[in-house]
Amino acid sequence: MGLREAASCFVIFLLSVSVVQGEDPWGVRCTPTQICAVKGSKVQIRCSYWHPSRIDDHDVAVEKEFWFTKVQYGEPVDLRSASEYTGRVKYDCGNKACTLTITDLRDSDSDVYQFRFTTNQPTGRFTGSPGVSLSVTGVQAHIPKSSSCWWYDCSKSRVECQTSCSPTPSPSYIWYKNGKKTPGEQSYTAYFYSADSISCAVRGHEDFPSAPVCVDGNSCYRVNYINRNICAFKGSSVDISCSYNSHFYSMTKSWLVAEREDVQLYRPQAVDLLNDPEFTARVQVLDPEPGRSTLRIMNLTLSDSAQYRFTFKSQWFEWDRSFPGTTLTVTDPDVQVICSPIGPTLTCHSSCLLSGRPSFVWYKNGREVQGETSPTFRGFLHPENNYSCAYEHHHSSPVYAPKVPLVQLSQPGDILKDSSVSLTCSSDANPPPAYTWYKENQTLLNRAAQLVFRSILFSDSGEYYCTAENALGKTTSKCVLINVKYAPQSSSVSVSPSGEIMEGSSVTLTCSSDANPAANYTWYKENRTLLQGPEGVYRLSSISSGDSGVYSCKSENQYGRINSTSLHLDVQYAPKPPSVSVSPSGEIMEGSSVTLTCSSDANPAANYTWYKRSGDKQVQPTASGQIFTITDITAEHGGKYQCEAQNTYGRSNTTLHLTVGAGAWKSAVTGTTTALLLVVILLAVFLWIRRNKSFTQQRECSERPEDRVQIPAAAHTRPAEQHHEVHYASVCFTQNRADDLYANIGRVQPQRETEEEEEEAEYSAVRFVSATGTRREEEEDDSSAVYSTVTKH
Repeated sequence: MGLREAASCFVIFLLSVSVVQGEDPWGVRCTPTQICAVKGSKVQIRCSYWHPSRIDDHDVAVEKEFWFTKVQYGEPVDLRSASEYTGRVKYDCGNKACTLTITDLRDSDSDVYQFRFTTNQPTGRFTGSPGVSLSVTGVQAHIPKSSSCWWYDCSKSRVECQTSCSPTPSPSYIWYKNGKKTPGEQSYTAYFYSADSISCAVRGHEDFPSAPVCVDGNSCYRVNYINRNICAFKGSSVDISCSYNSHFYSMTKSWLVAEREDVQLYRPQAVDLLNDPEFTARVQVLDPEPGRSTLRIMNLTLSDSAQYRFTFKSQWFEWDRSFPGTTLTVTDPDVQVICSPIGPTLTCHSSCLLSGRPSFVWYKNGREVQGETSPTFRGFLHPENNYSCAYEHHHSSPVYAPKVPLVQLSQPGDILKDSSVSLTCSSDANPPPAYTWYKENQTLLNRAAQLVFRSILFSDSGEYYCTAENALGKTTSKCVLINVKYAPQSSSVSVSPSGEIMEGSSVTLTCSSDANPAANYTWYKENRTLLQGPEGVYRLSSISSGDSGVYSCKSENQYGRINSTSLHLDVQYAPKPPSVSVSPSGEIMEGSSVTLTCSSDANPAANYTWYKRSGDKQVQPTASGQIFTITDITAEHGGKYQCEAQNTYGRSNTTLHLTVGAGAWKSAVTGTTTALLLVVILLAVFLWIRRNKSFTQQRECSERPEDRVQIPAAAHTRPAEQHHEVHYASVCFTQNRADDLYANIGRVQPQRETEEEEEEAEYSAVRFVSATGTRREEEEDDSSAVYSTVTKH
């Protein structure tokens, strides 16, 4: 930021309202409004203020706070730039309050002090009025009444401590008799000798007592310090002097350093500085004249800042070391940057300014600026330069705009969710810069050097940077990326497209999980691993009924894992070709019952309808439902039955042929009829074959006489007691190579005369036929014979 931007903190005051209390959105309240302070001490004046948070939809921010007592050219003069206050004023502002501290109070500091603040809004300025009235008072011991004692050189006196104003509502006082602290109130009454002195101080301001006074005469023991406060530069030398009065010529004198809190541990009692190893080589005690002593301290260090006291001691008297002495402040000059309406100005500040017209030397980038001898630098200020001053050959530290800030992360490596993380912005600048944090151009409320995340969230991820700004300029750091890592959280599975899923369609399952870094996914179907990979997508390009089931996924990275909720995938499809079963199995008989069951794979479940077909035609539905039962079945129930399965996505059918068998008695009749019919048919065939064979043999016998043997039949009948004789009517013998076959032999039964008569066979005709058709009687006899038409009479 250039000086033009830096000057934005200085705004011409357009509004001055005297409001201390009330409901007004602007105000300044100072308490108390009247202060009395002891000369030489310090005073603090405190004011608080308030303002609207927004004006015209813009946030209100305070840019400048300061105190003043005088107005020059219509503008208040900041106390820090007033020469009479140089080195003695300090501001402590924050949280809509500001405290002014003035040290080493002087009589000239009595005045009215007012506080002003300005904001970033054109109308946002306010001055507290009437301000705070400061009165600086000295302390003096006064002896209003004294009376002589009955013995020599003694008086009884009452001493009062007087101030021009009351430093406290109910002040109390401390008394010092011959340097020794003595209890008392506003007045002190005691017996005094001519050698005794008395001094008082307001309680709370013990280091600033009144000068010791003699109660009787002017020859009492006393010590008066030339200066109660002395300022010196680091590395220089300083003389601390006092005057004293003593009636003794033989006495010892010494300078002591008051016990400070930081040295009491190793210096429990005051020690003569000439014998103190810390000061021995750097101090001298000078006695320029009787009744005067000077302590010279050389090569001053900052730790030499303390209170130094003088004491003397004789055989009969000792000036008590508790009497406050001279306070030494060791410092260096410094450059104060003070805002003004025209931009920042530089003032060489020191609490050690000498009286008269001091001469200053100014430096830019370490080189002396010629012609600049006033306490205020009048040249042009550039933010890339540094400036310093010198007074009495003592150099101040340079002031300069902030260097580019450096952002440091509290912990290296990965940043885990819910961990504690802090960012620290640091910049080399003088005066110290104010820091502001930003996240991706969004101003943060935190305006401190450190940005702390006590339990960091993923939403805190992003690029952060800071700015460092003082009155001389503004710089911006580089961006730091915060990437909050965490294990997968809240894993879930979704399906696309939503709604009903049709078989054959394309379906995509998506596993969603909040994780950083991105999770790897594992897909499961009923605990069976399907797919692993960085993509949380599982695609089914042509889904089938077999893809139905419960799906889930696991999300995992190096910081943890989580299982998703389950998703049931329900694939809808038309019925598959049904299967039909018959119960009972086996032959279906008339009069029995039969159950037909139709089953089809379908989603949603199919509705079933039964039809009985007539040829290729389908008649009206016979029944509905998955099970069709026919009781008391008849032959008319036989035929083709069709089962049709149907749902919202389609239909499918299957045909069954049902055969019904006859009952038991019908089966017996039918079997008997069939058997008789077969017997008749077989008998007819047998007779026909027999007839044809008989005719053929008779013709062959008539054609071959030589093969025929004629046996004459019996002409008479034997008596009953004689055996029947066999009459061979006609026998033909057929010779064959194969075995002889006996066929067509019938036995004729004659009339039985008596049961004991012997039966006799008569062969009507027997013919022997050779298989080759030639006579072979002379070659060999054929032992096989076929008997044809053999009857028994």
